[in-house]
Amino acid sequence: MPRRILLVEDEAPIREMLEFVLEQSGFETQAAEDYQVALDLVKEPYPDLILLDWMLPGGSGVQLAKKLKQHEFTRDIPIIMLTARGEEEDKVRGLDSGADDYITKPFSPKELVARIKAVMRRVTPTSAEEPIAINGLVLDPVSHRVTAEEEPLDMGPTEFKLLHFFMTHVERVYSREQLLDNVWGTNVYVEDRTVDVHIRRLRKAISKFSHDNMIQTVRGAGYRFSAKV
Repeated sequence: MPRRILLVEDEAPIREMLEFVLEQSGFETQAAEDYQVALDLVKEPYPDLILLDWMLPGGSGVQLAKKLKQHEFTRDIPIIMLTARGEEEDKVRGLDSGADDYITKPFSPKELVARIKAVMRRVTPTSAEEPIAINGLVLDPVSHRVTAEEEPLDMGPTEFKLLHFFMTHVERVYSREQLLDNVWGTNVYVEDRTVDVHIRRLRKAISKFSHDNMIQTVRGAGYRFSAKV
């Protein structure tokens, strides 16, 4: 599934050029030309990264970054600020607002894509092929095996995908709709309650050493996978 990027840039020629560059690099893009449109687009399924211009109609990129970092569902989305302001004080202000990186205009498309990939590597807990180990629970995405305290566990393919998603997105709360989009995919029609069924199956599959306690129900919000049991 391609990574989704929300591009927030008010100048149409720059926005269109960046959309082309991102799509050529394999990203799925959404574009916003001002503060309010950007805010409206930050909804589930949430973007994997936001490219955010400093100066926007209706509000600044710094204001938007601060707002997103205060919200439970959006605070972990990485943000790269795009701006013509190259002074050190401005860079510090941008990073203090919650941005993960800062690129001064003009910049080359190659540099932008490299910086995006670098930020995504930093916020992704593990590479796609490395085994993931949390509190004695180990998932190997290559062999499709899961063990608990070195004992193999048996689970279906959907439960495996669900566990893989949880273990690579620890401590974040996901609604049923978000889990459907990320695990089942946006082109598949599945009812929300189907998620609950697979959560129950997954909890049962990993319950032998009480790892089922790591899948926590967050009332009114969804589910969270937590190492803090």
